[in-house]
Amino acid sequence: MSDVALLVIDVQESFRHRPFWNDADVPPFTERLQTLIDGAAARRIPILQIFHLAESGPFAAASGHVRTLEPIVIAPTAIFHKRQHSALVDSGLPGWLTQHGIRRLIVSGIRTEQCCETTTRHASDSGWQVDYVTEATLTFAMTHPSGRRFTADDIKARTELVLVDRFARIATVEQALAGRDLPVAA
Repeated sequence: MSDVALLVIDVQESFRHRPFWNDADVPPFTERLQTLIDGAAARRIPILQIFHLAESGPFAAASGHVRTLEPIVIAPTAIFHKRQHSALVDSGLPGWLTQHGIRRLIVSGIRTEQCCETTTRHASDSGWQVDYVTEATLTFAMTHPSGRRFTADDIKARTELVLVDRFARIATVEQALAGRDLPVAA
């Protein structure tokens, strides 16, 4: 088995039922994520799917929305459930990664600046190398308390800025799958 694993974080139908959901943002994300998933499968890289759970609302198991976001097709090596922003908290994921000798994580999923970024920081601080694949993450526009509006692209750029050379290597789908052609993070 590879010493690399792909994390597919919170790519679930739950998000379609949130007020900020925007269908226009989805096609480029799902195309890049599907390419990443298919490439990982072809390279026998373990694909780890993480779902976020909550007590109520669209993230509750009883809602029926805690399932893979359409049109993504995935055959995960393992599935984990989390209730915190980091996929590494109370999910069983760290034990699985250690047991399987995983040294590098490829991070993808929803939302760029929340669960994906938080998991990246946590993983880096815990000793894993991380390739953060921004083009295989999805987020939505947000409004700052001052009234300033940040687009999804603004948020993605900010996430890359705070992660690069500190917590992760920023990679394209192709670079993450190749596992090379990236500078080593300081």
